[in-house]
Amino acid sequence: MKETYTAVVKQSGQWWVGWIEEVPGVNCQEASREELLESLRVTLREALDFNRREALDAAGEGFDEESIAL
Repeated sequence: MKETYTAVVKQSGQWWVGWIEEVPGVNCQEASREELLESLRVTLREALDFNRREALDAAGEGFDEESIAL
């Protein structure tokens, strides 16, 4: 599993908003930059776990997993 992702963060009014470039749908809004980064970490971890479970469930039986590096 990739260990490093890119968070895009910015302040919008009184809120900090951010998202993960590499994973669509992982976005958060918090009152502070630190809270935002932690929320992004938690949300990213949950999204990756969910996507992994969904992919394995869809594969059914008799599949192989292969690591692919870029």
